[in-house]
Amino acid sequence: MSTTTGFPYASIDIMKRLLYILAVLAVALGYSAPSYASSGSDEEVDVKEIIFHHLGDGYGWEVPFAHVYRIPLPVIVRAEDGQWFCFSSSKLTEVEVIRNEETGKEKEELVPVVYETERSGKTYRFLIAHVSTHKNKVVELFPISDEEQSKVAADASATTDGVVSGYAEYKGIYYREYKPVDLSITKNVLALFIAAIIVTAMVMSVVRFYRKNGMKAPRKGMGFMEMLIGFIYDGVIKATLGAKAPKYAPYLLTCFFFILTMNLLGLIVIFPGGANLTGNIAITLVLAVMTFIVTNMMGTKHYWKEIFWPDVPIWLKCPLPIMQLIEVFGIFTKPAALCVRLFANMMGGHMVVIVLITLIFIFAAFGAAAVGGSAVVSVLFTFFMLALDVLVSFIQAYVFTMLSTMFIGMAVEDGHGSEHAKEEAEQIDSLENKLEKQTK
Repeated sequence: MSTTTGFPYASIDIMKRLLYILAVLAVALGYSAPSYASSGSDEEVDVKEIIFHHLGDGYGWEVPFAHVYRIPLPVIVRAEDGQWFCFSSSKLTEVEVIRNEETGKEKEELVPVVYETERSGKTYRFLIAHVSTHKNKVVELFPISDEEQSKVAADASATTDGVVSGYAEYKGIYYREYKPVDLSITKNVLALFIAAIIVTAMVMSVVRFYRKNGMKAPRKGMGFMEMLIGFIYDGVIKATLGAKAPKYAPYLLTCFFFILTMNLLGLIVIFPGGANLTGNIAITLVLAVMTFIVTNMMGTKHYWKEIFWPDVPIWLKCPLPIMQLIEVFGIFTKPAALCVRLFANMMGGHMVVIVLITLIFIFAAFGAAAVGGSAVVSVLFTFFMLALDVLVSFIQAYVFTMLSTMFIGMAVEDGHGSEHAKEEAEQIDSLENKLEKQTK
């Protein structure tokens, strides 16, 4: 078969590239961590803030090894009065040099600023809120009276974080806030577009190759792609769905390659990587909902009959619909399991890597020897975790696709009649015969 011809060359080449990428990542972490620790050893490291900053979304893309700077992205929001605004995210932040009076050291920090614009004689103000119930989101600000200012400040002083519902604080002054409709191209949104473009380019390259070369076996990266497609289609989709595999293969293969691409991009520290997409439960939820829709929209009469009138003793389904309730509940627990499994595994891997790196900053307080030793150990363990995360990226994409295939297979089965089985076997034999003729 063509897949086995190109596979050895492709796998060796891919492994060499992966090892090279991981080595560069480890060296980069080793060089950046000690410099950060030496510059900020007098300050307490907020591990929680570092973790949530990495796992969260943003209105700009961090510049590698200089996270105080951002690649600006478009902000698209709808104001309270219905007006739409589009502007660069660079207008909402600025780099400020902060001096420590005790140590005399200076460092740069990215701080939020209010962006003001006028339209039809009205002033609009936007801010990335930090002291607000909409933290790290763009909000519209409205000035308040001195009396209301005093009241809100008094309410804020009674809280631990200074947050008062309906108000945002900026430089010690409170404003009434409004959360606008936000269609901004954030880091995660742009990363989704990049992943979609990469998947489309990879698949179309395989299509162009076979259109140009017929059934000739591809080599290197193209051979690796063909091996993955054959592995998922023959080993998972066709083995589960049988003759119905061609109908659902486009969706299931798209799921596999899209999830795999997002997983691998999340392991790269520089643009276009660095966005932890599958560690965002909103993204995994959408993927699970798509499987939920396909499964239930294509469900057969047999599928719905097994839900509302399963083959169990009558006392389990009438007069109390015990089994019906269990089956209906199972309709929703299956996609929920898909969502949480992918999200938890990918987020956990990223968190472990971040914690290992922050150990360097924590041990910096104990001197140069401690930070040097912790840097070596942390980088070695980080190298191991990154290698493991590459494997986990493949496994999680495979598991999501396999479970989606199983759910769809259970929904589209027509029963266990011998006539149906004979018809399905004939269709499979016919497809295999056509494929053999094309190969010859």
